[in-house]
Amino acid sequence: MSLHDDIRTSMKEAMKAKDEVRLRTIRSIMTACTNELVATGKTPQDKLDDDGTLAVIKRLAKQRKESITQFEAAGRIDLSEPEKAELVILEAYLPTMMTIEQIRPVAETKKAELGIEDKSKIGVLVGAVMKELAGKAEGGDVKSVVESLFN
Repeated sequence: MSLHDDIRTSMKEAMKAKDEVRLRTIRSIMTACTNELVATGKTPQDKLDDDGTLAVIKRLAKQRKESITQFEAAGRIDLSEPEKAELVILEAYLPTMMTIEQIRPVAETKKAELGIEDKSKIGVLVGAVMKELAGKAEGGDVKSVVESLFN
């Protein structure tokens, strides 16, 4: 079963359970998926592949994280709490991200493979490691690991 189908099934379950937060979040995923389909010239009845669906969910999770940061900076805890609840639901559909300890060996291998010795090539190394990990690690974590290799 594809991720798109899993989300549809989850939406039905959330309706039956009358779980408003979960239902609202899943509906936002479905809407974003439909928007993505239309933007790519497909019909709303089509289904996104798993990679496309994951990209949509990652984008929604990133939006929630940014909203939480802004709401908390403005002292609006009342607005950040629903965003946090939705973020937890979104993250349940995302693969677990690698830890810094798991990223380090990959970065060290890439550094040796590319023969990068000076700090001026940090961007190249970060890009290579990100490509190697293909969405399995947060960009900020990869950047911090790569920077630590040159310290």
